[in-house]
Amino acid sequence: MLSYRLLMSLLAGRELVARFWARDWHAIRARFGRFAPTRQVDRIWLHAASNGELASARPVIDALLAQGRHLLITVNTDSALALGNGWALEHTAVTLAPVDLPGPTRRVLRNWRITAHITLESDLWPIRILNTPGPVLVLGGRLTARSAKGWARFDALVRRVMARVTYLSAQDSASADRFVTAGLPKTALGPVFDLKALYTPPPDAPERALSQAFDRTNTWLAASTHEGEEETILTAHKATLPKRPNLKLILAPRHPKRAEEIAQLIDAQGLTCARRSAGDNPAQAQVYLADTLGEMHLWYALAGVTFVAGSLTDRGGHTPYEPAAFQSAILHGPDTGNFRAAYDRLADEKAAICTPDATSLCEALIAMESAEKQAAWGQAARNVLHQDTDLTGLMQDIARALDA
Repeated sequence: MLSYRLLMSLLAGRELVARFWARDWHAIRARFGRFAPTRQVDRIWLHAASNGELASARPVIDALLAQGRHLLITVNTDSALALGNGWALEHTAVTLAPVDLPGPTRRVLRNWRITAHITLESDLWPIRILNTPGPVLVLGGRLTARSAKGWARFDALVRRVMARVTYLSAQDSASADRFVTAGLPKTALGPVFDLKALYTPPPDAPERALSQAFDRTNTWLAASTHEGEEETILTAHKATLPKRPNLKLILAPRHPKRAEEIAQLIDAQGLTCARRSAGDNPAQAQVYLADTLGEMHLWYALAGVTFVAGSLTDRGGHTPYEPAAFQSAILHGPDTGNFRAAYDRLADEKAAICTPDATSLCEALIAMESAEKQAAWGQAARNVLHQDTDLTGLMQDIARALDA
């Protein structure tokens, strides 16, 4: 435990220094657990790392509130904080998570009268879990072979943490097995359940100007790209244009702060560019740089084909559930470990195409020229990824665990 506390102190110190220089006093107070509610009621502490995890938990959050429960939602990123606050949920407070050290954690547990803790996927914080006075639940738990190997270095601590988990529903069977090997009591293991399969598109649609600028059949999206991927994507786009001169690319980086760097890459390829953040008209541009947050659903709606990024590098790939919900044909790179079970199903049913380099990506874009083919692949992905995910059954399990 001492080595873990030292590591956390170093990581926390680095972020707090950055927040100090940015004069972000609100974040500093939150990281130290210095916030307290104006109304004293018992609350469930629900934690989500970032936007994707928080969005996937929305059906569970709504169901918990419908049961009359009060929530404290914590997140790790500013963008997730904005998303959660934007929902303006009743009986709910949203703030940045405290650093996982005894003082900040105990302040949150005490000040917010926490009775239980729910955390998502792989964001398991030992001090938080060990000090929560009530049940601890993990939803959509994910534990890769690589992470399990890293956990082995803290074996005694991990086993203490696993012993405190009341209920864990893993997002795939391999993760479930690894959690049990790490010390999770078999009695705490719930059914395999991937929260991201519950994704429901937001109700708002692209504005008229965007819909007029993009013909869905001749538009493809590179969703949530990372450094080292844009070069491949832009090379493929340029190589495809001689065969499909009307093809447009919407390039949506995972981190919009990289927009200037990406704009330079677009220019270096000799491609014309319009930027969302600048309000540019995309009508005549070959590449539309979607350098904003919270609008990915608009780009899915406009694109007949989606390349799911994070899969050309070592980042494990991003969700296929969202493009599938829009019946956008799915392309992806070879690194899909974050959603291994989902991509395995897509591969088994030939409902997505793996494109590991610019050449194969270009070939797939040429093959996906017709609206009929795009629609067929998009529908196939949607059918394959549809799960008999019973939210009602999951909520019954959650209620039993919380009220035990």
